[in-house]
Amino acid sequence: MLRRRMLIMLGIVLLIVLVLGAYKAFSIYTMIQGFSAPKPPISVAVATATERPWQARLPTVGTLTALQGVDLSLETNGTVTEVQFQSGQKVKAGQPIVQLDSAVETALLETAQADLGLAQVDYNRGSQLVGSQAISKGEFDRLSAVLKKNQATVNQLKASLAKKRIVAPFSGTIGIRQVDVGDYLASGTVIATLQNLSSLYVDFFLPEQSIPKIAVGQPVQIIVSAYPTQSFPGTISAINPKVENSTRNVQVRATLANPDGKLLPGMFAGLQVLLPNPQPRIVVPESAITYTLYGNSLYVVAQKKAEDGGLEKDDKGQPILIAERRFIETGERRDGQVMITKGVQNGEKVVTAGQIKLDNGAHIAISDDKTLAEQNSPPRAD
Repeated sequence: MLRRRMLIMLGIVLLIVLVLGAYKAFSIYTMIQGFSAPKPPISVAVATATERPWQARLPTVGTLTALQGVDLSLETNGTVTEVQFQSGQKVKAGQPIVQLDSAVETALLETAQADLGLAQVDYNRGSQLVGSQAISKGEFDRLSAVLKKNQATVNQLKASLAKKRIVAPFSGTIGIRQVDVGDYLASGTVIATLQNLSSLYVDFFLPEQSIPKIAVGQPVQIIVSAYPTQSFPGTISAINPKVENSTRNVQVRATLANPDGKLLPGMFAGLQVLLPNPQPRIVVPESAITYTLYGNSLYVVAQKKAEDGGLEKDDKGQPILIAERRFIETGERRDGQVMITKGVQNGEKVVTAGQIKLDNGAHIAISDDKTLAEQNSPPRAD
């Protein structure tokens, strides 16, 4: 009886082992079938590498300065009696700005003018008398010297009186005023800044190796952080005839128009000097390139080849497309485009979106979905 029970238990255990083994074998078979089944192609967005004229540029940075700009200050001390401008006002050349107390100088000038009038009368009378020898030649010379002295005194007082009045040396926009009526100002005190914003200079430096590439009249493009989507054209107006000893750079100045008054002196500017004679270069979208420490690369759309060298085709008779990874050499980047100096030919299609899923030789399908193309596109500036 006991023996029979043991045989039954052994049979049950054996049956369980067989069932588990069969289930495991079926799982392995299913997994093998899953790996051996062809994977669906990976959807990617592509763009065509094109050859176009590429104008080389010299990138650099600079600072904007006004065509004319000064800090209005006093040459003499005194008390402010009139402030004849408003902060931010546009003024014309010769327009009064500030008037200091000039009562003392005015009184002295009136006295000097009276003395000058008397000296002029004495001189005129002496010139008549010396002809008739009524006075000596020495007396007439003294009268002439007195006249000249009084004239010089009047001129001196007029000059001192003029220093009590500040006028605009040129037309422009005046800044925030720093004085008020009743202030006692020492000589050299700044009243306000005056800037002519109709045109601006941008001063920048280039390495001495770039000197043969630049010339007066050459165009430049300027960008400031206040208007990142807008470029301002300018022209090189001067090149310093000396290279800086410490940096081995040469200072260059460009001039640009500022009719809308958007640009202000002191702004930091990024600029590019446009070099002549554009050359044909291969250009691809920047989103197509993967940058790594080991080198830059991209995926090129290629057709899969069979062992005999022929093209493999799918069940619809279409060539099977694969992603071919290539290491490339890049040049200048501009406006979302990158110049390729080595690794890509004109007319080849490069992957611009979906690269994260790709490997060399991966089966791909070109997608018309615009959202896929926008995944790797740079954001627009509103």
